[in-house]
Amino acid sequence: MAMPLRQSIRVGTYLFEQKLRKREKFPLIVELEPLFACNLKCEGCGKIQHPAGVLKQRMPVAQAVGAVLESGAPMVSIAGGEPLMHPQIDEIVRQLVAKRKYVFLCTNAVLLRKKMDKFTPSPYFAFAVHIDGMRERHDESVAKEGVFDEAVEAIKEAKRRGFRVTTNSTFFNTDTPQTIIEVLNFLNDDLKVDEMMLSPAYAYEKAPDQEHFLGVEQTRELFKKAFAGGNRRRWRLNHSPLFLDFLEGKADFPCTAWAIPNYSLFGWQRPCYLMSDGYVPTYRQLIEETDWDKYGRGKDPRCANCMAHCGYEPTAVLATMGSLKESLRAARETVAANRG
Repeated sequence: MAMPLRQSIRVGTYLFEQKLRKREKFPLIVELEPLFACNLKCEGCGKIQHPAGVLKQRMPVAQAVGAVLESGAPMVSIAGGEPLMHPQIDEIVRQLVAKRKYVFLCTNAVLLRKKMDKFTPSPYFAFAVHIDGMRERHDESVAKEGVFDEAVEAIKEAKRRGFRVTTNSTFFNTDTPQTIIEVLNFLNDDLKVDEMMLSPAYAYEKAPDQEHFLGVEQTRELFKKAFAGGNRRRWRLNHSPLFLDFLEGKADFPCTAWAIPNYSLFGWQRPCYLMSDGYVPTYRQLIEETDWDKYGRGKDPRCANCMAHCGYEPTAVLATMGSLKESLRAARETVAANRG
């Protein structure tokens, strides 16, 4: 796990505090969506399917920051839509960083070079660039030529200016172990991004493309082969070792979607950003009034093929904290990654 040591200590301390307070449900990271509008039409995303009136809305800064503070989470992932289209996105980031929240601004990077001057490098801030494959594959997934090349140039420029840069890659049933290896080698070795996150594609109900999502067995076989030959240890993957075990079928976990709640223009979304069973105005209502036990593989048919990090990474993190052996394993990998 390539999480910076300072961040690892902060998150570990936070988890220990929750245990001391005997809290059963608490957030690790909030997924904040201050808008749904986007400048791309990715085949695996349905956010821009909202009505035109909704796509024109922008969340006020105070509302966005207030939601994160209400939850108490130590980290926030700002997504959308494309957050760089929000006219006050830099102020949202600035205020969250001032509150010592670890902020990941998820972006397709089309606007990144134009907007980069609005941001300041900080150990609490990172650009999280969406990269789903090498040039042809990535441009096909976002339905626009030239996006891969622009994203690569933006990553290089951000790194040159001293920003932390992470990437987020979603893989589909059209991927092979080799296509995964190629893009992660490129990100890890050539672009030298700080961290990489990956996830099997989940059948998001509003996505235009419903034919290319992965099943559980396909996911396990795909990542087992991609991780072979020492790749998993060599890549700077921003995941707990147990979650990587989960992806390749060495471990299985229940879903803990409550640990990565989603807050958007509509409020707190039940149960996660991939499924919408209604919204509530407060974080407390989300936690206390949602029947969490009815979700997850084997419980809700919509969850049958889901192995997404938003549901299972927190379970792996909590399992790590509950095991001395796994805690030491994660600590060793964190230290090794930071030395590298």
